[in-house]
Amino acid sequence: MTTGNIQLLSDTLAKAKAENRAALIAYLPAGFPTVDGGIAAIKAVFDGGADVVEVGLPHSDPVLDGPVIQTADDIALRGGVKIADVMRTVREAHEATGKPVLVMTYWNPIDRYGVERFTEELAAAGGAGCILPDLPVQESDVWRAHADKHGLATVFVVAPSSQDARLATITAAGSGFVYAASLMGVTGTRESVGEQAADLVRRTRATAPALPVCVGLGVSNAAQAKEVAAFADGVIVGSAFVKRILDADGDETAGLAAVRELAAELAEGVRRVS
Repeated sequence: MTTGNIQLLSDTLAKAKAENRAALIAYLPAGFPTVDGGIAAIKAVFDGGADVVEVGLPHSDPVLDGPVIQTADDIALRGGVKIADVMRTVREAHEATGKPVLVMTYWNPIDRYGVERFTEELAAAGGAGCILPDLPVQESDVWRAHADKHGLATVFVVAPSSQDARLATITAAGSGFVYAASLMGVTGTRESVGEQAADLVRRTRATAPALPVCVGLGVSNAAQAKEVAAFADGVIVGSAFVKRILDADGDETAGLAAVRELAAELAEGVRRVS
């Protein structure tokens, strides 16, 4: 039986902590701008300094994602991206870099594909786990049993609205890390990430001190990465990477250079200890 790379993910986050910094976690959708182009973009982001990459499984109704990622998802879906392409993206990105690669997906595609098949294939591809923003913890037993069997992390999302008792339930069930959504609302870049996120990290950590808490939604530049790195174990950046590729307007070389450069800036941001 193939086992996934949850241990690699945990080791990577622990190494960043040992270096007195936050981990840089990048998000890019599979199949964007093409399957090959998406794989190249992930390699470029790792090359620039990302520690972990989340591969998005494009979805026609992405409730958490703002307009930038929705645009990328539309491009990927119009290009005919399939779950097999997502698995190939994970495999090639991991094999080329040796770094942890997760999948971020809504529950419906996994449910349709089959939980056992999905977890088995993700583990075989070298995946480290899955971020499941819309899977309620109380309905996650079947998923978690298969994920545990295959050595995959189950990353749940918490929000500023989550009550402390709910946070405790989520951290007890989750593994790898907790994805703390810094704000209510959809993904996208924002001027400030702010105090809500720091409070959420503090409350989440209080329920499970050993489980890393990584913050996403709104981080787009080195200054914001530095701000979040001061209180979180990891800084998650998605829309800003996607926007760089969209702004390159089909010029793949320019797009790859842009995401590599952004990763380098953000990697410096998470390392600047004030």
